[in-house]
Amino acid sequence: MIVFLVKRLANAALVMLVVALMAFLIFRFVGDPVQLMVNEQTTQAERDALREGLGLNDPVAVQFLRFVGNAVQGDFGVSYRNQQEVMSLIAERFPATIELVLLATVISLVVGVPLGVITAIHRGTWFSEGLQFLSIIGVSLPSFVIGILLILIFSVILNVLPAFGRGEVVSIGWWTTGLLTQSGRAALILPAVALSLYQITLVMRLVRAEMMEVLRSDFIKFARARGVPRSRVHYVHALRNCLMPVVTMTAMNIGSLIAFALITETVFQWPGMGMLFIQAVTFVDIPVMAAYLCIVSFIFVALNTLVDIAYALIDPRLRAARG
Repeated sequence: MIVFLVKRLANAALVMLVVALMAFLIFRFVGDPVQLMVNEQTTQAERDALREGLGLNDPVAVQFLRFVGNAVQGDFGVSYRNQQEVMSLIAERFPATIELVLLATVISLVVGVPLGVITAIHRGTWFSEGLQFLSIIGVSLPSFVIGILLILIFSVILNVLPAFGRGEVVSIGWWTTGLLTQSGRAALILPAVALSLYQITLVMRLVRAEMMEVLRSDFIKFARARGVPRSRVHYVHALRNCLMPVVTMTAMNIGSLIAFALITETVFQWPGMGMLFIQAVTFVDIPVMAAYLCIVSFIFVALNTLVDIAYALIDPRLRAARG
């Protein structure tokens, strides 16, 4: 088990080193940091002094090692646009993104799992086929189209939910949340639903496939032969045996939701990390772009590593095979 953990952590460290190299290349070769940080009145001597102070005259290898060392400590420099520490900017936006992603994940599970069970139990019926058709539409529609439709219906026509912003938030230490205020909860509904629709379809189709396979197994046939109620067979015995892939996919897709929430955040003007990244791209704010790439990649790698370790703890065959 120790050998497996060491190998998995070494792989994760190697992936993060490659990501750091990509972020460094963006930081180093996309535009001139000095030109982006100074104005037209800055003299050449001041530009040269700033370049020396930033360490841009050092060899590229030295600059990369310095970048990795600073990144490990959470230091990505100063934002060109806001003239603030990059990590302080991300810390301000991080709670909004995590709150949105976690609520979207909960919605996808609460809606997707029952729909998957229903379509598996009643397969072949018009209701099941209709849900399958709607799931294809949910996968096919871009998230920004779904967001605009939700704004049109619930904000413009019905005027029951806010179209943009996060509403009133409450600070709990460094963490900010809108779940404790009425306007914050109302502002969270539309972006969370828009972000969760694609995930709902994935969960529903995965549960349906797993459920149909489990229902053909011998222990389900034996439970039916013993006269166990159908509801208990479906929602206790069968469902329990098909949730592991759902939990795995959900854990791994949290990183995807964080990465791709930037479209939803842009549509709803949600003040999260995705919105910060879009602004950084617009203004060529290289430190923010590099920090966003490293942080999102770290979340991906950490979740995948935790899932692999959990599988190894649950199934000893994986430890033996990978060892």
